[in-house]
Amino acid sequence: MPQPDHIAIYDLPDPADLDEDMRRYFAVCEEKLGMVPNVLRTYARHQDKLRNFIQYYNTLMLAPSGLSKLEREMVAVVVSSANRCFYCLVAHGQAVRALSGDPQLGEMLVMNYRVAPLSARQRAMLDFAWALTTTPWEVDAPHRAALVAAGLSEGEIFDLADVIGFFNMSNRFAIASDMMPNAQYHGMARESSTSSVLD
Repeated sequence: MPQPDHIAIYDLPDPADLDEDMRRYFAVCEEKLGMVPNVLRTYARHQDKLRNFIQYYNTLMLAPSGLSKLEREMVAVVVSSANRCFYCLVAHGQAVRALSGDPQLGEMLVMNYRVAPLSARQRAMLDFAWALTTTPWEVDAPHRAALVAAGLSEGEIFDLADVIGFFNMSNRFAIASDMMPNAQYHGMARESSTSSVLD
C-alpha cells in the first residue's frame, strides 16, 4: 500500500519560481540524489528559512566532526524513533542503510536500537540520544559521564547534543507539517554488503 502522495499540508511554490540560487541547489539535489528531498520542498515556502536550514543541516551532518557521518545518521534515526517521525525515519533510515552497507541495521534502529550489534561508543551515544529526547529533564552529569567513559571527547559530546537537538526540532516540524518522505527512499540501499556497523 503506498504512502499518501502529498508533500506536506502547505501550498508549496513551483520549484521553477524559486530564486536562482535555490533553483541551482535543487538541480544539484536532482543530479546527486535523483530527487529533491521533500523537507527542502516544504521549506521552500520560505526561502530564507530554506537557506538557513540547508546551511545548518550541511554543517551539522556533512562537515568534519569527531562523529562519523554514520554515527550522526544513527542518532537522527534513534531520535526520530522516539518521536515517531515518519519522514525522518524513512529518510535517515535509508542513510544508515547506505552508509553502513547493512539494510538490517536501519530497520533495527527504527524499531529498537537496543537490539542492534553496536559498539560501546555507539550504544552510549544512542542511549544519550534516547534519554535527551524522551526525558530531557532527567539528563544530568551521570549521562554525560557515560559518554566520557565511552571515549567521547568534549567536542564530540557538543556535536552529539547538537544533532539530537536539531532532529528533535525537525521531527516536530515534519510531524506538524504532515510531511511525507520521498517514495524513492523506501527502496534505496536494500542490498547487503560485507561492511559492518562495528568497522
